[in-house]
Amino acid sequence: MNEQEVLYTLALTRMTGFNLPTALLLYQQLGGGRAVYEHRNDIRDVLPDCSERLAQALKDWSLALARAEQELLFIEKHHIQVLCYGDDHYPARLMECPDAPVVLYYMGTAPLNRQRVLNLVGTRRCTTYGQDLVRRFVSELHEQCPDVLVVSGLAYGIDICAHRCALDNGSETVAVLAHGLDEIYPTAHRDTARQMLGQGGLLTEYMSETRADKMNFVRRNRIVAGVSDATILVESAAKGGGLITARIAQDYGRSVFAFPGAVGAPASAGCNNLIRDNGAQLITSAEDFVLAMGWQDDALLRHAKKQGIERSCFPDLSPDEERVVQLLERDGDLQQNIISVKANIPIGQLTALLFQLEMKGVLRPLAGGSYHLLK
Repeated sequence: MNEQEVLYTLALTRMTGFNLPTALLLYQQLGGGRAVYEHRNDIRDVLPDCSERLAQALKDWSLALARAEQELLFIEKHHIQVLCYGDDHYPARLMECPDAPVVLYYMGTAPLNRQRVLNLVGTRRCTTYGQDLVRRFVSELHEQCPDVLVVSGLAYGIDICAHRCALDNGSETVAVLAHGLDEIYPTAHRDTARQMLGQGGLLTEYMSETRADKMNFVRRNRIVAGVSDATILVESAAKGGGLITARIAQDYGRSVFAFPGAVGAPASAGCNNLIRDNGAQLITSAEDFVLAMGWQDDALLRHAKKQGIERSCFPDLSPDEERVVQLLERDGDLQQNIISVKANIPIGQLTALLFQLEMKGVLRPLAGGSYHLLK
């Protein structure tokens, strides 16, 4: 995406009063930030449902463009990646969510479209029991599925424990922030955040100079849920941010899991209630989680590699089938329409081809229209 398009897209995020669905709708319907700008004086001609208030607000972009230009200087100085909705590096899972951010800002090395992504969330006031659960889970998971990306929010308690355990076990981990990339909150976690830049990353939807306000943390939770295949609640009181993330994940159709705690324990009340109300599947170990997610293939491959068994080539694949396999190997699970575009195979031809690959035991369809490579 060229710099001018990025500039107008950044400005667009300032033009809708931080109304996330509206900004995304304008971006999708008109095809980009610059297109919205070009239709600023006739927006109701192309979007008849646009409110009069929004139509008037979209006419003067001067302040928004000035702020976007300032942000581009900050981005260039600090080597930040700007991920606009629809870009190859924008989290594909998040694009399935109706309130996805139009723009994300990212510093780090971990691909956000890894084949396996999960988030670990919970209370800021975690107990020793919760910390032990995270340590054991992350360690066991790395043994069974070493390529999983661990996401959390860099907050006190379960969040920071998840990040640090991932780092200690050699897993990549990404923190979703509730503020701009010009600061780290809480400041006590700066050293961990700095380490994550080389073994994961820091992700936010907020421009620099955005403070860590309470509402930003609530909005941040939808990104934590949206970039992940599954949400795991470790410890939570009867109310809390972890429960908000779990609810959002449910709304997105993602898998939700929770570790149970002692009856009557305040730090486990949220987990126990969520399990009781069928809002989360009970797990007690990484093995439970891997089996529930159908990620056993990763564990089997890990075991085979430990035994010195090399991955064999796929037998009897046509050039088009080979191209699809290589694409899924490189990018992980993908939806059919994305495979069609990236592999340059017409959708009608691809449908038959994917069926053949499924019959050969090479891949399997997942919920939501994605495909997963088995071998």
